[in-house]
Amino acid sequence: MMPPPPHLDAKCNEQDTADLVLAIRAAHEAGELLMRHWQNRDSLRVQIKRAGDFLSRADTEAEACLRDILLTARQEDGWLGEETTAQLAPRRRWIVDPLDGTTNFLRGIAHWAVSVALEVDGIRRIGVVHDPLKGETFAARIGVGGSLNGHQIRVAETSTLGGALFGTGIPFGDMAHIDTHAADIARLMPHCAGVRRMGAASLDLAYVAAGRLDGFWERVLQPWDIAAGLVLLSEAGATVTSLDPRDRPERSGTVLTACPGVFDAFAEILRDQSDRRA
Repeated sequence: MMPPPPHLDAKCNEQDTADLVLAIRAAHEAGELLMRHWQNRDSLRVQIKRAGDFLSRADTEAEACLRDILLTARQEDGWLGEETTAQLAPRRRWIVDPLDGTTNFLRGIAHWAVSVALEVDGIRRIGVVHDPLKGETFAARIGVGGSLNGHQIRVAETSTLGGALFGTGIPFGDMAHIDTHAADIARLMPHCAGVRRMGAASLDLAYVAAGRLDGFWERVLQPWDIAAGLVLLSEAGATVTSLDPRDRPERSGTVLTACPGVFDAFAEILRDQSDRRA
């Protein structure tokens, strides 16, 4: 089990520290299970939920692992996971994606992660995104800070759009907003250093928090896609909102985030079409 980063542990109260340690331990154990499946992924039976959306034993077993660890330790807590039935609770719930980037995983593309978040009284307070293949654990608690393998992280200091690298998630299947998203990319690309579509939103958000990407946007995400990443972003100094500035990512499922130095210019380009269609 990986201990909480020192700069986090010193400032957290006993319950906060215990929750963070628990989330990290659960993510690591699920990650170990996924690594075993990764070595034998060609033998996995795959179910197609819809075009471009897949499910395997790796997903379901990893979620069962997370649920067993987290709810055994916190029996009164609620639950929201991608693959299992939600469980309501009055104050606290865990929000998890056991395998973000399933398509990458099944195709042998080394970009996928376990995402674990804790919500208390409607506020996401703890976020952990664990990448087992690279041995990287991004962790944060609201109001305290974020880390990568125990070292504090901050967003990039990029100040010009021309030097900025962005991430996004391109819609798949029959999603109705494909044309809108294509128009976003067409407007943004002439002004920036590039756009990456890597296929795991939780890791994309963690990469913004760690300064590897300067920003990210995507529409129609689920709570488990973004819950942990939103905590990491806020603690690392990112500006985080929705494409509609009147809304919040937690409600809309739409994320628009960047380091402060480029956020305004980034948002102005992407909101141009969104505002006209609102």
